[in-house]
Amino acid sequence: ISEVLCEAAWQRCYVHFLRNALDYLPRKADDDCLQELRWIYDRRDLQEASRDLAAWITKWQGKYPKLVDWVESNIGETLSFYRLPRAHHKHLKSTNMLERLNEEIKRRTRVVRIFPNTESCLRLIRALCVETHETWLEDNRYLNMALLAEQKKEQLRLAA
Repeated sequence: ISEVLCEAAWQRCYVHFLRNALDYLPRKADDDCLQELRWIYDRRDLQEASRDLAAWITKWQGKYPKLVDWVESNIGETLSFYRLPRAHHKHLKSTNMLERLNEEIKRRTRVVRIFPNTESCLRLIRALCVETHETWLEDNRYLNMALLAEQKKEQLRLAA
């Protein structure tokens, strides 16, 4: 993606990130370690999240050093959504939109069961993707792109 879309930000799903973090905790850990880490994703901006992350690291470094080291080296991939308008944070910090699209593709291709050839399968998937994309563009429920355009204009104004 970065070769074609140079400015594209990589956003790792925070839900999957937190699930992966469980691999670095003892099975019987019953404290608030992961809950406090999850709260970082509810902050208003990256500065606030970074401040809380530093406090989280300080608090848990002694008890769970492997977890803290893993979080420090991987959490950056999950904070890219802070570069976008605040109204988009809720939808872009996880991969729910993409997972829903994949479920719909699976559901619709299962109905056909057997495709005559690869091209016919790809045509159906492409049509589903186009349909979903149009829905996302028309439906402000997910992402209001006007907010993104305003943010870009503001960034250009500040850079000048």
